[in-house]
Amino acid sequence: MCQRIMNAGELPDNGGEKPHLTITLPWDALQAKVGAGLLDTGDLLTPETVRRLACDAMIIPAVLGGDGQVLDVGRARRLIDGPLRRALVLRDKGCAFPGCDRPPQWCHGHHVRSWADGGTTCLANSVLLCGFHHREIHHGHWEVLMRPDGFPEFLPPAFVDPQRRPVRNTLHTRRC
Repeated sequence: MCQRIMNAGELPDNGGEKPHLTITLPWDALQAKVGAGLLDTGDLLTPETVRRLACDAMIIPAVLGGDGQVLDVGRARRLIDGPLRRALVLRDKGCAFPGCDRPPQWCHGHHVRSWADGGTTCLANSVLLCGFHHREIHHGHWEVLMRPDGFPEFLPPAFVDPQRRPVRNTLHTRRC
């Protein structure tokens, strides 16, 4: 019965979407049946498991640039969910705040330039932040900036660094 309801497509947009599994694997490796798939948790899947999951899945291609930057994952909506959320997980791999190791499942999508101030809901204006750092950005003195390479960096307040040098989180760097 649950499967029938999920397949009907009549559930609300918020919370009514089937679960998604994000596996990073080059398309040619999937077709050639070689190479391990990388989950957003950092765990590796065998090639056989990736092919089995892909067999009955809606495959959403994530087009990556040479440096791993997400270029396109499809249509985004007003909320940071669906394809945009998956793109953030692929890019940020967890809380983007410097030194934070929280996984993507514990993170919120945050508008760098707030929606109320005219910010758009797109990858270039979004960042993953855990609850603590999301509140810190809203109530603290830290600022989020998007670099020309499409990745977020943070400007600390002057009491942390008088020169306010930008910093990035390097804890989530993974091989693909």
